[in-house]
Amino acid sequence: MARRTARDLRSENRFEVLHALFEHGPSARQELARHTGLSPATVATIVTEFLSEGVLRVATVENNTGGRPQERLTIAPERGRIVGVDVAETYVDATVYDLALGALGQGEVALDEHENDPSYVVDGIGRAIEAAVADGGVEPKHLLGVGVSMPGHVHPDAGVSVFAPNWDWHDVRIEELLAKVLPAPVYVDNPLKAVVLSEMWFGIGRVVDSMAVVNLGTGVGVGIAIDGALLRGATNNAGEWGHTLLQLDGRPCRCGRRGCVESYLGAPGLHTTLAEIDPDHPTLGQPRQRDFVEAVADGLDAGDPALKELTLRTSRYLAAALGDLVNLLNIPSVTLTGWTSTALARWLVPAVRDELPDHVMPGSLPGLTVEPSRVPGNAVALGMAAFTLQQFLTRLGLGSPAGIRPRPDPEP
Repeated sequence: MARRTARDLRSENRFEVLHALFEHGPSARQELARHTGLSPATVATIVTEFLSEGVLRVATVENNTGGRPQERLTIAPERGRIVGVDVAETYVDATVYDLALGALGQGEVALDEHENDPSYVVDGIGRAIEAAVADGGVEPKHLLGVGVSMPGHVHPDAGVSVFAPNWDWHDVRIEELLAKVLPAPVYVDNPLKAVVLSEMWFGIGRVVDSMAVVNLGTGVGVGIAIDGALLRGATNNAGEWGHTLLQLDGRPCRCGRRGCVESYLGAPGLHTTLAEIDPDHPTLGQPRQRDFVEAVADGLDAGDPALKELTLRTSRYLAAALGDLVNLLNIPSVTLTGWTSTALARWLVPAVRDELPDHVMPGSLPGLTVEPSRVPGNAVALGMAAFTLQQFLTRLGLGSPAGIRPRPDPEP
């Protein structure tokens, strides 16, 4: 483990102050010191830096009887605009935010899941961003940065999509491709890191410091935070829980193995399970994955018995896989996010809670919660916007937090 320097600590302190403002809203310096546990002198120095760069502004001035007027500080939303982009195998969803990460506009573009050329994906990203910027009434010159989440294994230090199995991508320099067509600096990362950051800043992370954020869609993975720190792993590949083993010699997985969690809990896995239950079920005829999952939700509303059985089997698969995760990490909180979770959570979550005691060791079960995410909007896009805000502050010379590595200087 690298030795932490005084500069690292200063960077973390800055983001503690920023995080406190996101969580508690306009705050006085004394309140920020209390919320963060930092000394009043440290908070005063950080606030001065932020004010000088226009990142913060004075929201109100309160006159106290017999004392100095007290300034309440807030993040300055008008300082600029940031775009967060969620790229999946079947869609691109872009949201434009102000500097306080308030959503201003949204745009979505469908992708053909069988089309894997990088230029096709880059074009879809560009069109989704254009739609979001237009929807938000934002001028491109006001964009401070664009954060783009890419599926698969991503190296954010180099802006490279190392491995995206559904597209058969290997070492695609996606950040360079995007930088040629986008009007602002680009930061690329993995959706599992984005969803856990959004929960740390805007969701369950306001209550607990350790969590697993399970993302269910075409693929399956988990973002992990331990003691308030985002877990990346040696090569930014932590969280590939979807490619852990659920059943020995089970279904083939797109990663090349058999029996992976994803082959049972990803949208194609749900399709396979329903085909096992009822090969002639009309829902199997839906042409797109998201249409299929929405049709499953509609059928559950109507009481379809085959879809009830699908939910029961899927909840058992999910509970067994979550049991392994909880037993390994002893985490107190599991949050479900992603478009499959959004569509099916009201049936899956209660069933998973019922099943979990059969899969979790007794010492890890007390206090364990399983909940759908309450992060507003698209959690991946919001997390990527938060990463991009961190990058922007780093470019201002205000440091880089522990959750994101400083970008190396380019070679001459």
